[in-house]
Amino acid sequence: MFVYRSEHGVSQADIVAELKIEKGAHKELTALLATLVEQKILNHTSKDRFSLGKQNNLAKGVLEQTPRGFGFVTGLSVRAGGLAYTRDPSVEAFHMGAARHGDTVLIRVYKVRQDGRPEAEVISVLERGSDRLAGFISFEQNKVRVTPEDPRFPFSVIIDGAVPKDVSEGDAVIVRLAEGAEDTLNFRGKIIEVLGNPDAIDVQMRLVIEKFKLPHSFSEQARKEAAQLPEEITETKGREDLREILHVTIDGETAKDFDDAVAVIKTKKGFRLYVSIADVSHFVRPGTALDKDAYERGTSIYFPGRVIPMLPEKISNNLCSLIPEQDRLAFTAILDFDREGNTAKKRFIKSIIRSHKRFTYTTVRQILIDNNQDVRREHKPFLTPLKWAGELAIILQKLRKDRGAIGFTLPEPDIGLDDTGRISTIGRAERNFAHQIIEQFMLSANEAVAETFTEHAVNALYRIHERPDPIKVQEFTGFAKTLGLNLPKHRQDPDWFGQVLDMVKGSPKEYVVNNLLLRTMQQARYDARNVGHFGLAATDYTHFTSPIRRYPDLLVHRALYDFISKSKENKKNLSPENLKIIGPFLSTRERVAVSAEREMNDRLKVRYMQSKIGESFDAVISGVNGFAFFVELLELFISGSVAIGELHDDYYIYDAKHHRLMGERSAKMYRIGDLVRVTLLDVDPRKNRINFTLAKG
Repeated sequence: MFVYRSEHGVSQADIVAELKIEKGAHKELTALLATLVEQKILNHTSKDRFSLGKQNNLAKGVLEQTPRGFGFVTGLSVRAGGLAYTRDPSVEAFHMGAARHGDTVLIRVYKVRQDGRPEAEVISVLERGSDRLAGFISFEQNKVRVTPEDPRFPFSVIIDGAVPKDVSEGDAVIVRLAEGAEDTLNFRGKIIEVLGNPDAIDVQMRLVIEKFKLPHSFSEQARKEAAQLPEEITETKGREDLREILHVTIDGETAKDFDDAVAVIKTKKGFRLYVSIADVSHFVRPGTALDKDAYERGTSIYFPGRVIPMLPEKISNNLCSLIPEQDRLAFTAILDFDREGNTAKKRFIKSIIRSHKRFTYTTVRQILIDNNQDVRREHKPFLTPLKWAGELAIILQKLRKDRGAIGFTLPEPDIGLDDTGRISTIGRAERNFAHQIIEQFMLSANEAVAETFTEHAVNALYRIHERPDPIKVQEFTGFAKTLGLNLPKHRQDPDWFGQVLDMVKGSPKEYVVNNLLLRTMQQARYDARNVGHFGLAATDYTHFTSPIRRYPDLLVHRALYDFISKSKENKKNLSPENLKIIGPFLSTRERVAVSAEREMNDRLKVRYMQSKIGESFDAVISGVNGFAFFVELLELFISGSVAIGELHDDYYIYDAKHHRLMGERSAKMYRIGDLVRVTLLDVDPRKNRINFTLAKG
């Protein structure tokens, strides 16, 4: 540990002094150091100093503990010349010492398994992850105890000091752990906030915020900067006036901010598309507190009926919201297409626009697909531009499909809340032709900006999606055979994946195959290197269209403006060295947001199901292991499990090779993709688990 911390090496005398080694043990230390040098774990320099050698097995990372006690060390960093590892090291519970989930730790790898997984022990806690924990309070005879809500903290906290009067048994609270709490069986702490009844949606939201350490309060300086922004748009200098262009916004019924507006004009040679994006970069300048807060968030986070915004409401819901019949500052991509959908010309300008109408997806569907005459009469001035928009979207969609873009069809839930914040309805989120119009136009703008960056070697963030892991694809093809799918010969190109999806479209296997095939994919991420986007079959792709809610888009706007204006305002911030740090950080923030949103939905679903015990539902088997099979309810998009102990008609054996459970006597099978009818047995709100049994008959 002492040698690891020293960047310039230490002498034997330094080691003796630091470790307080008695004089009689000096010979043993000398022999030990010689052995470590011989093993190349340490270097012995000409200046009689010791430093880490090429064969040292020390590394630094963040401990990710699991509810079962063991954990993994992620974000591994190794000193120059140290041993490198291809997988995150695992740490057994008895090798963690005083470390807990979220701590930055120094580990020693003592073994590498045949599968390449290193096994390690924690040498030291370098930095505590957090001294705050959310949990549930319980009152014992002479103690007040808080059990952490996050099962990755497998201990309880004894509360010292006064307990707030307004707290009740089972309430959610936040505690601060006492300093020097090293005994993982007897943590002590103090209650710093009472959240209240955990069944309330806002309490659940705070629990998710605490679990994922989400920044949710703007700094005082950021609030001051937002308050000082003008109330109305007045500055138009250096902008192209596009207020006469018939821009419209198309969003969901419940949308509160409108960051993109579109307009389509039919030309002699094809179409002209305007994609105008709220000019967030005009209001959020580099180096300001607003910019710093937005970067730390990385993205807005959306929960049912709630949002943790990336930017204060004055910006996201007012100045940078393209409200109908209001002048707004924008960054506009003007794209000319020929009749086949090929880009003939692209131009990017700072503009001032006016949205002439706020459309919903439903209204556009009624106009273009349903041909609803009442709705059409109501929106007569916009019928022709919407018709052109529909024509262009169809052409662009076909072009992308022909080049191999993968069209995953995973349905998403539409969660409705009542006045108390509880789920009142769960249904399938509608996805119609109007969604496809906006999607195709946003993709076109994103690709056009990325192509410009590539053509002119602009330093910027790309949205990249690398080729799938061949091993995972091989595992999927093996699984597909157990489903009876006769797949085409595998090719490492997007078109092959599209063919597989087409094979199961409309069948009971569609959901499972889409899900499993998606798992073979790499995660899309932000990077200064352009390696293309595999899923979209695009050679150039970035995110330009949502700077209100995605920080990478704000950086893209800054890079694009520097390019078109020949400015160097952002040259330093967008240097290759900075982008190497920014890209991974913002990719991580995005993954945290997705996990938090998914967790919040799951928590609400569990509470929604509490009143439905005994009811039966149609479901598809989405996974199988030696203890249970897992189901997804077809109409509610709610997941749960059926324990093997609930299968009373036979003794079932797990067949891992074929992903199924098989009855020993009856040979009855339960396989991934099978449709079943299940009855809700019970729910566990604390562990967010939903348990089913097979429906009778």
